[in-house]
Amino acid sequence: MTELVGTASDDCPEILAVGRSDVTTIYTSLSKRHPEGLDADYLEWHSLDHRPEQHRIPQLRASFRLVSTPQCRAARAASDPRYDETDHLQSYFFTDLSAMDAFNELSVALRNAGRAPYLLPLVERGVYRVDGTAAAPRIKVGADVLLWWSAKGVYFMIERGGGPVADLLDVPGVGGAWWGGARPLEPPFTTRDNSGLHVSYLFLDDEPTEVANRLRPRLERRWSTTGNEPLLAAPFHSLVAYEWDRYLP
Repeated sequence: MTELVGTASDDCPEILAVGRSDVTTIYTSLSKRHPEGLDADYLEWHSLDHRPEQHRIPQLRASFRLVSTPQCRAARAASDPRYDETDHLQSYFFTDLSAMDAFNELSVALRNAGRAPYLLPLVERGVYRVDGTAAAPRIKVGADVLLWWSAKGVYFMIERGGGPVADLLDVPGVGGAWWGGARPLEPPFTTRDNSGLHVSYLFLDDEPTEVANRLRPRLERRWSTTGNEPLLAAPFHSLVAYEWDRYLP
């Protein structure tokens, strides 16, 4: 890997003064694999049609889709039955909860236009606030822009309880983190009670399964000392554009 030089953005007030993230809200959608094995077809449609359309919503700042392979599944440090069948993770990052109405209206409009040919079995939808962000100084870019950083994947956690995960940035392969607690909402935005739950995104620049193995002892120590209950702690691959079958469940 090329060694990046200079002062990290989060240590440079002049860079931070130009602009900070205004993202406050994370929408997560966890799904199972396609019942007929059409995961690659689904990922192609979602990446080329459905997900780009969401960015016409003014409050949407970023979005990305992640996939769990069999190797990722084997490397999970925790997987409660509630989340065990999760193979796909889609995340949207909004500036405000007010976006949820437009988000739903756009979904209905696309469906009515015949633009929803695929559907994955749902595990759970949920909405979370952003409580904190952090970036490892070695990657230079700041925590505000991690959503646009070229990550190989994400280590995603859902815990009952929660708190900052910035202490995990010294694990090799972890470039940064975002985390936050639940925003309990009514359906269709949440599908099950997520009160008291907490999500964390660890952005990775090494192979997700290898980073997962390095994280496991640190996470086990976190859970034993904080009393947080891990419900899902799992590595996921980022999609590779136009190689839709590269990472599949």
